[in-house]
Amino acid sequence: MSTVARRTVVSAASGAGLVAVLAACGGGSDGDGTGGKAGGGAATDAPADAGAPLAKTADIPVGGGKVLADQGVVITQPTAGEFKAFSSKCTHQGCAVSGVSDGVITCPCHQSLFDASDGSVKGGPATAPLPPTSIKVEGDAITLA
Repeated sequence: MSTVARRTVVSAASGAGLVAVLAACGGGSDGDGTGGKAGGGAATDAPADAGAPLAKTADIPVGGGKVLADQGVVITQPTAGEFKAFSSKCTHQGCAVSGVSDGVITCPCHQSLFDASDGSVKGGPATAPLPPTSIKVEGDAITLA
């Protein structure tokens, strides 16, 4: 009679479960450009209401900004009439930035600081800038581009 160590059985079962979980998480692609999604159309990370206004220009103070956590965007107004937008996800460990003041976007987790005019790092531990987000300003409305 052969005996199998308990850890071998547990390890094999865990590995099989991991494969099943990973297979279930796969986006899949059937080669038609739909990413395996029924109904066609390419997958996108844009919010469903991409045409809806994110904010009004009056909501974004000069030298400051506004974090739109639901949209994953921080909008700034470095100088009067100039609006910029960046990902609100800190490039250090993915925390959401918390605010903008005096031309600086701040991450509360480890105090990384980013320039509100271009997203560049002003103070670490982050070493990469915040990625820009395309926006449009039409009248007093700011929307995703």
